[in-house]
Parts: sequence; structure tokens; C-alpha cells
Amino acid sequence: TFKVYFSSSVGQWGPDYFESYIAIASTIPSTHIFKLKTVSSQVRIMFSLLVILVVFVVTTALVKVDMSGCRMQFFGGTLASVALVSGASNIFSGSVFGISGHFPMRISQAIISGQAMGGTLSALASIVDLAASSDVTDSALVYFITADIFTLVCIIMYLLLPRLSYSRYYMEVAAVPCSESNSHSSRSDSSSGSVPPLKPILKKTWVLGSCVFYVFFISILIFPALSSGIQSMNKGSGSPWASTYFVPLTSFLLYNVADFCGRQVTAWLQVPGPTSRMLPLLVVSRSALVPLFMFCNYQPRYHLHSVFFAHDLFPVVFVCLLGISNGYLGTLPMIYGPKVVPRELAEPAGVVMSFFLTLGLAVGSAFSVALVHSI
Repeated sequence: TFKVYFSSSVGQWGPDYFESYIAIASTIPSTHIFKLKTVSSQVRIMFSLLVILVVFVVTTALVKVDMSGCRMQFFGGTLASVALVSGASNIFSGSVFGISGHFPMRISQAIISGQAMGGTLSALASIVDLAASSDVTDSALVYFITADIFTLVCIIMYLLLPRLSYSRYYMEVAAVPCSESNSHSSRSDSSSGSVPPLKPILKKTWVLGSCVFYVFFISILIFPALSSGIQSMNKGSGSPWASTYFVPLTSFLLYNVADFCGRQVTAWLQVPGPTSRMLPLLVVSRSALVPLFMFCNYQPRYHLHSVFFAHDLFPVVFVCLLGISNGYLGTLPMIYGPKVVPRELAEPAGVVMSFFLTLGLAVGSAFSVALVHSI
């Protein structure tokens, strides 16, 4: 909605590069999550959920307000709200990943798969709404009310978590450090202000962290700034598939479904292992996806006029490869990270892995602007 709204006042920069602006606004604040490690995970999780709830409630209240007279202010407010929600969301995710490091590996995998399921349901809901709704403001109102409700449910569920015997068991175990490391932990806490020792964590996890960084760097470089600009070769035919549903289906829904499938596979198959050299090689091989997407039918094109993959089938195949590889190769190192360090470092290791993830998104979103401008 805002993409169309903004384009009328700022010309081609609005519709052509809107996703790049959003990508940058949503990832730059996320690079600071590790600085909050001195705050308890309970405070971080509750604070981030409350920030998200407040932003969504304010946005919901403004849905029906006419902003036609202050479009640039609306643009700035939109980017600011995206930055707030994304920063809070990543503080939340990093804290949850840290806590999940004390639980069995299947719990971490389930959390990561659940995130992809949320994206899939959101993309599916947007397509259903696109087909059924005639008023875009009513659609936006429904979206944000739904977000308000689910954020409130998340707060309630988190408050109930310590009451579950299963979760309470692992939380209590996590609260008791190994006996031989008690003296070291106390000395480290007193000398470093409760900041966990990064050196031993990075020594064990830097390869896995680099894999996470590069996986999400390539993914955000392509999706959504590049992938959402690929048009159907029959766009001018008047077909609903080509003019209305091609981008939502092939870019957003298909990517999220493939991403969820890739993450879910890790519940049954965890190959290659955390120390295998094949894992970094597979991660680096995803670089080949960048030129494949660049030479699809991305429009408009100002510099690279050659289109080698014009048929609609090509972006479908490439998006599937992007989503599946992101889900599988992004999940494996995330769940390996907290398990390759001593138990008392599992939680900060989970936060470190989350930091690598958000750093990859931030750097990739910045490069996506240059990539889109180069086509």
C-alpha cells in the first residue's frame, strides 16, 4: 500500500527501491542486540514484546487517518516504526535463541521452523486478502489488529512458560553452572560486568557464525528487493496471474514455504555436521543464485538490459532453491552453535549466533540497494 502511495510523490525511487529502504530500516538496528547481554533475558524478552505491541497499537490507530498531505513524514514514520519493530523483534529472537541453547536441539529447531511458519501464514493471508478485499485500508486494519492480538498472546504465553514443568526443568539446570567453572565464572562476572567471555565462544563458533552470516547475507541480498521486482513475461496480457498474483505467489509465498520446508528437514536430517568442511562450501555455493536472479525478468532495467531467464518458470525454480537452501543451511549452524561450547556458555553462544544472523541481514540489505541500482 505504502509503495504505491509513496511513488506518486517521489517518482521512480519510490516503487523501484522501496523494498531496499525497508530492508535497511529493518536490519540496521538489529546489529546492536549483543550489547544488551548484560540485561537478563526475561527483561529483554518482555521489553521487546511490549515495544512491538505499542508500535502495532499506534499503527492500528492510524490506519484510518488520512496521510495524503504529509507523505514524506509518513515515509519517515514508516521506516522508524519498521526499525523499532525489527530491533525489538531481533532482541526477542536473540534472547529466545540464547535460552533455547539450554534445551535439547529439537527445541531450537522447532523455534526456527516456527518463525518460517509465521512468514508462510502471513504471505498466504496477504494473497487471500488480495483476492477477497476491495478496500486496502480495511485490509491493513485487519493485519494490524491480528498483529496486536498475536503479540499479546505471545506475552501471555511467555509469562506462563515458567509454570510448565518441562521448561522449568531446563531453566533450573541452566541456572546451575558446572562445578568446575564456578570460580572462573564468578571471577569473569566480577571483572567484566556480567558480560560473557566472547573469546572462547568465538573460538568455537566463528566458522558456524560465518556460515550463518553468509547464508542470510545472500538471502536478504536477493529477497525481497530483487525477487519482488521480477515480472511475469505476460504481464501486459491482462491475466490475473501475470498482473496481480505472480509476484505475491512466486516471490513471497513460495519463498516462505520453501524456507519452512528447508528448516523442517533439519528435524530429521542434520548433515553436514558442525565441524564438516562441506557446510561452508555449501553456504558459499549459494552465491551463484545472485546472477541467476539478476538475469531474470526484473523490471525496470536501467543498466543490464539482457534477460536470459525470461520464462515464468525460472524465478519459480530459483526462489525454491533460495528458500530451501536458506532454511536448511541457515538452521543447521544456528542449532549447532550452542552445542559446541560448554554448557555454561550455551545461552551467550545462542545470542552470538543470532548476532551473526542479524549482521548478515544488515550487510546484505545495504548491498541489496547497490545490486538493485546496478540492474
